Amino acid sequence: MAKGAATNGFFDLVIVGGGIIGAGVARDAARRGLRAVLLEKNDFGSGTTAGSTRLIHGGLRYLEMLDFGLVRMDLRERETLLHIAPHLVKPLRFHLPYFNASWFYRTKMKIGLGLYDLLSYDKSLPNRRYVPVAEIASSEPALRREGLRGASTYYDAQVNMPERLCLENVLDAEQHGCTVRNGVEVTGALHENGRVAGVCIRNEAGESEEIRARLVCNTSGPWFDGVAARLQPESPRRVRMTKGVHLALEPLNHEAWVLFSPVDRRLFFMIPWMGMSWLGTTDTDFDGDPADVAATPADVEYLLKSAEYYFPAVRKQTLRFTNAGVRALVTHPGKESAVSRSHQLVDGERQGAPGLVSVVGGKITGYRAIAEETTDLIVKRLGKGGACDTASSPLPGAVNGEAAGRCAKEAMEAGIAADSAAALLPLYGARLTELTAFCRRDASLAEKIHPDYPEIRGQVGLAIDQEHCRNLDDFLARRTALAFSPDQGRKALEAVVSLMAARLGWDAGETSRQRARWDAYLSRTSGAGKA
Repeated sequence: MAKGAATNGFFDLVIVGGGIIGAGVARDAARRGLRAVLLEKNDFGSGTTAGSTRLIHGGLRYLEMLDFGLVRMDLRERETLLHIAPHLVKPLRFHLPYFNASWFYRTKMKIGLGLYDLLSYDKSLPNRRYVPVAEIASSEPALRREGLRGASTYYDAQVNMPERLCLENVLDAEQHGCTVRNGVEVTGALHENGRVAGVCIRNEAGESEEIRARLVCNTSGPWFDGVAARLQPESPRRVRMTKGVHLALEPLNHEAWVLFSPVDRRLFFMIPWMGMSWLGTTDTDFDGDPADVAATPADVEYLLKSAEYYFPAVRKQTLRFTNAGVRALVTHPGKESAVSRSHQLVDGERQGAPGLVSVVGGKITGYRAIAEETTDLIVKRLGKGGACDTASSPLPGAVNGEAAGRCAKEAMEAGIAADSAAALLPLYGARLTELTAFCRRDASLAEKIHPDYPEIRGQVGLAIDQEHCRNLDDFLARRTALAFSPDQGRKALEAVVSLMAARLGWDAGETSRQRARWDAYLSRTSGAGKA
């Protein structure tokens, strides 16, 4: 159980699901003075959040779907995140190429990009512009030249580690009084006078507990229908799940590209990410446990075939690992890619489930606005709570400019190597000072976990003591970027196991179980799953 996480007594709100939207609701509710508890079955940000394309964007293709409200909300939220999380969310320039494109097609795209600029009228990012072939040739030598008629550029943003964005919302919620617990499963609901009055859980030790609250909020993403059935029997199915797959390839492209697959004309991205080429995504219906989602050889082949038209050498690049996630979309018939990414807020008072509020669907870009809308309803139902301030309040690590430089300098003065400080700053931001404090108390903690990586020993202690890290994969894949190194952190594994076992008191059996969890992660991300 997390420090200070006693759940005795009565809460205003229980939030079920610690992905980015649940974390956002927890942060908003706590900052408004509500007594809340956030419950996550696995680890914060380990589901759909970790399986995302890692972009903060309005979504050009949603203009074609005429979903102007969604695009405008996400463009506004993109600007908000650039300000409240500048260490994690960075501007990214995209190119939209014209290959053998007709005048009509080029005109349509230019009008669409103009509308994109118009809908982001309050942005700080540059406007679109046309790029001639000569300029593209110098900046992107691997791009196919035959038929190229130039490109249009525009700006969106990228979040290298949405897992950390989720975690910072969790930490801010905790700093404002929210109880946060991962590794606990909701097994049922408490009912009183015809209302949902709390939840039953299986806690970290495998024991049963009851947590009473005035309201329960279901933000469990692709697990939504299963959780809903436990909270309110005979709940209607509300979620359509689709799978999105990404490939992490040996670096090929220098710029971010918006492309259309020659296989089925679906939009996909090829972007630089963590020193690699990040290629994705797919969009196919998924029926199974979201925890088991993985790329298949067919998924890998689809993405490579889509990309090789534009980057002929893509098949020569080493596939380092895959990434797969499950989107939770509001149930709607039709082709997967045509289903709206808009969210739906379900008020149990109006739907025969008093005491229950539910969030269905939504994109990572709009998580804060979705959380604000949800918390507004919660405050209304509870009759208590202040106004939302999450759009103007920086996340705990928010830092840039001279302040960021001071954080890095202090880290190096504490014995952290310069390359480590440079790599850790965009991960922790202002919270790098907390890691620096660890190293000042024990100089050995400033040492690298392994010479081939920038990560240091002190990160293990910080992750366990302050970031709710419980498992080996929590640390390697969500507290640090070790899982996203070319070899997925394999050379650091023994040192990390030793450090975590010593701090958490793992015996031989638990250490073996932790290794098995990590082996399962590596197998799931290999791209060699069943077709």
